[in-house]
Amino acid sequence: MHVLLLEDDLDLGQAIVTALKQDGMTVLWHRAPTATQALDRDGIDAVLLDLGLPQTDGMDLLRAWRRVGWTVPVLVISARGTLPERLAGLDEGADDYLPKPFAMAELLSRLRALHRRHVGQASERWCIGALEIAPKEKRAWVDRQPVDLSVREFQLLEALARNPDAVVSKSTLGRRLQPLGEPLEGSAIEVHMSNLRRKIGAHRIRTLRGVGYQLIS
Repeated sequence: MHVLLLEDDLDLGQAIVTALKQDGMTVLWHRAPTATQALDRDGIDAVLLDLGLPQTDGMDLLRAWRRVGWTVPVLVISARGTLPERLAGLDEGADDYLPKPFAMAELLSRLRALHRRHVGQASERWCIGALEIAPKEKRAWVDRQPVDLSVREFQLLEALARNPDAVVSKSTLGRRLQPLGEPLEGSAIEVHMSNLRRKIGAHRIRTLRGVGYQLIS
């Protein structure tokens, strides 16, 4: 596994690099990336991302990556450890969140699990009850019958399916759908979501007014 490490703390960064290499991984380490820096993303299998970087906020990097469609698994490692901060990181596109300080053994275990899930998602379908989703093929089935979804509808479904039973806000959905062009406004999301619910079954998507949407597993 080739890991991109974004961590400004010299001692912690060196310790992580050593642990990853001892575990058989290779590492590309940046201590002070900026939001406009062109990071070498070729061959990256996972990212370890500190949020408190000196020249940019790690959340800004995470948003930018997801906005342009970079789906690499991201494990946030941060001193921001409150529940709202962890939930915000996950809602913005992080795949896992490990507050500092942490045990190196747990970091390695979470990173390996993250990579296994990502590899599985790349080659298999996501099964959520009678709903099946093939993210790489951009296809979906209900009760093994194909569902004809527009690009926007599939993007909404995929965003919800990444964390079944988790509530995803309208603002988060709007940002995640930016790669197709302009950010999607709340009224447009409601229209696409209504069409999506009609096609896959209204009972599968719960609307929490003023909060967001939830895919029921």
